[in-house]
Amino acid sequence: MIETPLALPTIAWIAFAIGTVFGVAAQRSNFCTMGAVADILLMGDWTRLRMWALAAAVAIAGTTWLQLAGLIDVHESIYTAQRLQWLSHLVGGGLFGVGMVLASGCGAKTLVRLGGGNLKSLVVFVFLGLAAYMSLRGLFADGRLWLNTFAVQLPAQQDLPALVAARYGLAPGSALLACAVVGAGSLGLFALSSRDSWQPGPLIGSVLIGATVVAGWYLSGQLAFSAEDPETLAPAFLATHSGRMESLSFVAPYAYSLELLMLWTDASRHVSIGIATTAGVVAGALAAALASRSFRLEGFRDTPDLIRHLAGASLMGFGGVTALGCTIGQGLSGLSTLSAGAALTVTGIIAGAALTLKIQLRNA
Repeated sequence: MIETPLALPTIAWIAFAIGTVFGVAAQRSNFCTMGAVADILLMGDWTRLRMWALAAAVAIAGTTWLQLAGLIDVHESIYTAQRLQWLSHLVGGGLFGVGMVLASGCGAKTLVRLGGGNLKSLVVFVFLGLAAYMSLRGLFADGRLWLNTFAVQLPAQQDLPALVAARYGLAPGSALLACAVVGAGSLGLFALSSRDSWQPGPLIGSVLIGATVVAGWYLSGQLAFSAEDPETLAPAFLATHSGRMESLSFVAPYAYSLELLMLWTDASRHVSIGIATTAGVVAGALAAALASRSFRLEGFRDTPDLIRHLAGASLMGFGGVTALGCTIGQGLSGLSTLSAGAALTVTGIIAGAALTLKIQLRNA
């Protein structure tokens, strides 16, 4: 760890730059988790799922390298607690999956669509943020906390390397390397087993998106780490709302973005890494849309379309907070730590999205 962290404004600008890269890459490559599930069910096309797998492989490989190099410790994140809240991950993930289908995309896709001129995504942004805030501190918090009571206490922290090391008596570094090689290698082989995955757009986009997750870990875990906080004299991760090391996620930062806008003159508030990356994604998508001349204002078709998006946004807000992340927060950032909870959340998200798409197809 560095002894002197960067200043908060510098941290925010770097986070904004990371988000901008994500926004450009996602807009140009049409990266979308919900779209990947829909492509498989509607057309039998696995291209976008392979893109997601490649991004996850890059994120796992890069995060593992940072861990082995001693630059970060994933056990300082929210994803590796010894207590596995299995029902929260499954239910939260499932509700998020349902919501992202109703709202035409996950939290990350909403930001990309917003940058492209989609005004429906602006409404989704606001209502997702409100539902997320209500799940963190408001009306929905009791339901989230009740789900959290269904948990198992594991013999070690819930990341796969820690569990393997505890079970077989391996050195932590050896277990981490073995699990990362298997995880990233399997995902990478699956992703690159099709010729479509080697097209420049999907290939570069997936690699860049995975790399932004790695950059997020390095920013929060190294550049924004203070060995001795001036106020508490304890180690601290600066510019994160959780007080823990964080990478990209697009649920809770929605809530904190709205909070900052409403309390802008409150001197105790600041632009966190999550808020800055959220803004960066919109900026990057906007720049890419303008450069490709694909920027186009779009609104709701009718009242039922509005209702679907409002319901979807609310489900994503509650589900994402309950599951501790979204398709990016758990699907890439969480999986990059090889967390068991992240795997459960991704399973729930895909199951919820697939079920909702099938119901929509049946009723079409």
